[in-house]
Amino acid sequence: MTDAYYELVDPHDGIGERFSASDHVISTWSPTMQNAAPVSAVLVRALERCSPRDDARLTRVVVDLLGPVPITDQLWVRAHIERPGTKIELLNAQMLAPGPDGQPRPVAKASAWRFQEGDAAELFFTPAAPLRPASEGLPRSPDDDANQTYIQSLDWRWLNDILNDVPGECWVRPMVDLVKGETMTPMQRLFAVCDIANGMGSRLSVAEWTFLNTDLTVHIHRVPEGEWIGIRAENHYGRDGVGVSRGTIFDEHGAVAALQQAQLVRRR
Repeated sequence: MTDAYYELVDPHDGIGERFSASDHVISTWSPTMQNAAPVSAVLVRALERCSPRDDARLTRVVVDLLGPVPITDQLWVRAHIERPGTKIELLNAQMLAPGPDGQPRPVAKASAWRFQEGDAAELFFTPAAPLRPASEGLPRSPDDDANQTYIQSLDWRWLNDILNDVPGECWVRPMVDLVKGETMTPMQRLFAVCDIANGMGSRLSVAEWTFLNTDLTVHIHRVPEGEWIGIRAENHYGRDGVGVSRGTIFDEHGAVAALQQAQLVRRR
């Protein structure tokens, strides 16, 4: 097993960069599907590398999962500019995998606004109360005795009982690379973990319920710094099996982003 979520197999494939997925991407819900976090992070990698600019950055990213993303050595990722501009650009990225007929088909996609940066240092402010520091967190995994999944690829610091306290609060950092031999960018590191907000503060037993998210929407008002990413999240449920996970993302200097996810909630 590689110490990365993915290995870049062919950067020049005609469909897109071709990757192989490792066991670190395995979802909690099924051993044959990927967790949304590594998928989101590698899509963000493609967005960042799409006609990169030193004077602009991603400000909002929406990831949609088009179905179970398979664990395979045939994954293609590609990106393009949909709406070019000097101050504002809209980017799109896709992940493809073989379908039932063996032909590549989209299994996940991302869209992102990229804004030109400007000088607004005097406006630096967020009303979000900071998290307690990672040094006060409890090192643990939600399922220490389980088989290898994405969950075991993370270094956790729980600030409370993230499964039952509302809101759940924790710090987390990946213990493996996103792509073998590469150093994660701050944005890639953020997206490599922020999907864990789904289920934080859920108060639901995974033995009795499933709560799969179909998307991930993140608005980033500041690029995170450092290795640790903090998350404060809560879940909201309707009576018809539809839920929403909502959270705030932190680095050790304060809040950096807000996220939301749609959930399909079902009894097992």
